Amino acid sequence: MFHSARLKLTAWYLLIIMLITVSFSVAMYRVSTSELDRIEQTLRSRSERRIILRPGTPTPLYIIDPDILEETRRRLIAVLAIIDLGILVISAGAGYFLAGRTLGPIKEMVDEQNRFITDASHELRTPLTSLKTATEVYLRDKQPKIADTRELIASNLEEINRLQYLSDNLIKLTQYGKTENGITFEPVRLAKIIDEAVSKVAALSKAKKITIDNRTADYRLEGNAASLCELFVILLDNAIKYSPEHSKISLTSKGNNQSVTIEVADQGMGIDPSDLPHIFDRFYRADKSRHITQTAGYGLGLSIAAQIIKKHNGSIQAQSWPGDGSVFFVNLPRTQSSRLI
Repeated sequence: MFHSARLKLTAWYLLIIMLITVSFSVAMYRVSTSELDRIEQTLRSRSERRIILRPGTPTPLYIIDPDILEETRRRLIAVLAIIDLGILVISAGAGYFLAGRTLGPIKEMVDEQNRFITDASHELRTPLTSLKTATEVYLRDKQPKIADTRELIASNLEEINRLQYLSDNLIKLTQYGKTENGITFEPVRLAKIIDEAVSKVAALSKAKKITIDNRTADYRLEGNAASLCELFVILLDNAIKYSPEHSKISLTSKGNNQSVTIEVADQGMGIDPSDLPHIFDRFYRADKSRHITQTAGYGLGLSIAAQIIKKHNGSIQAQSWPGDGSVFFVNLPRTQSSRLI
């Protein structure tokens, strides 16, 4: 589809360029031939005046041979035609290149949208299939027991919660991804935001007996408190999921007048180097994390975190060593150029 669109756009580029080029060549030819005619008329007039002033002159000295004039016109047409042909060839290549550059972002957007639809459909299919299968098995039983009914309802409720979790994260990801969807910035305290995030994951860390060592300083910066809290909840939740029991998660910070960097380090299973460049992609979960750990999730958390940081004009990076934990570096500016981004 895009190859055909690229060719059509190139053809339109060529049409416009050639219309301009041919029009310019016609104008140049007319101006040039008009100038030749003017020169020929001027020389003819001078020759006639010379004959009048000098009656004995045998031949006019300033008359241009008509064959030379005609040859000059033909050569001018040939030169202009060659120039137009050269412009056509160059424009074809340049137009094809520019068409590709023009359609490139559109192609990426459409491909991204198609991937999003495909991935979302795949993730939705799993809980829906589980719901359908469990219900069909239950209906085959002619005399279901109350215990079986309660088990079915509990199982279906779990799958419904998974669907709700997925839909909520898809909505968040879409909202943060909209360029026109601004968030309001205000002065916030980093310590308060991280304390709130730690409290929200306290139950998860307690269940796995994981210690969260929070040693962040109380920096003041401009940001959106709710989204920043969500950012650190995502990072802490991710660290807890992939960390063994009785391990530790550390939060530290350092900063200057321009920015603050927060480090979230865990002692988990780590990330394979081949997976590291893709961890912020939507729905991406490393095969290792899918099979070794039984963690719930759809691979949307880090994508949402990346969008939040992008809204705050910051950056996020990760370093990891398989079997030896991971460290996420979040860099946030202390001030924003605009209070609404």
